[in-house]
Amino acid sequence: MTLVKICGITNLSDALAAVEFGADALGFNFYEPSPRYIPPEDAREIISKLPPNILPVGVFVNEAPDNLNAVAKTTGIRAVQLHGDESPEYCSALADWYRIKVFHVNESFSEQSVQDYNVDAIMLDAGNKNLRGGTGQVINWSTARQVNTLNVKLFLAGGLSPENVAEAITTVAPYAVDACSSLERLPGRKDHKRLELFLRAARSA
Repeated sequence: MTLVKICGITNLSDALAAVEFGADALGFNFYEPSPRYIPPEDAREIISKLPPNILPVGVFVNEAPDNLNAVAKTTGIRAVQLHGDESPEYCSALADWYRIKVFHVNESFSEQSVQDYNVDAIMLDAGNKNLRGGTGQVINWSTARQVNTLNVKLFLAGGLSPENVAEAITTVAPYAVDACSSLERLPGRKDHKRLELFLRAARSA
């Protein structure tokens, strides 16, 4: 069964709603320019109230390794999602954490580049260096299908919504799907009805 990650969590109400509707993982954005940024102390408070079966994921962009490790230990996240230009060497040095390296599917993306990284999973998302996620743009699913043949754990992101997630899962068969902006009423605030519809659609695929 494809796992479901809900990203851009900024408050306890949204976190608990996502858990209630069946999410497997929640993403907390520690990239300060993001409209979905959450201070580590606030994330720690939310994570402390999550069931143990929920995977809390920290989203980072070109963060200094010492800072990343400090935030990870402070908050209790168990996975790091690397959304910047991190090198294979950078990722290898974070072996204490479950590592998800994000690749932006744009005109310069090479499917073979994912094999340069020694990580636990890779994520394909829309390419936007300014927003670094949450763009609402759907990526090319045929590219995702090609990557999915490379013996990697694939997190599929990029414009997934209640309206298209079942088709995405059927088409790509990813290890996990990730959604954020399509489930919001404004950045960092979830629409609980759309959360429920998204989880229901994903489970139906």
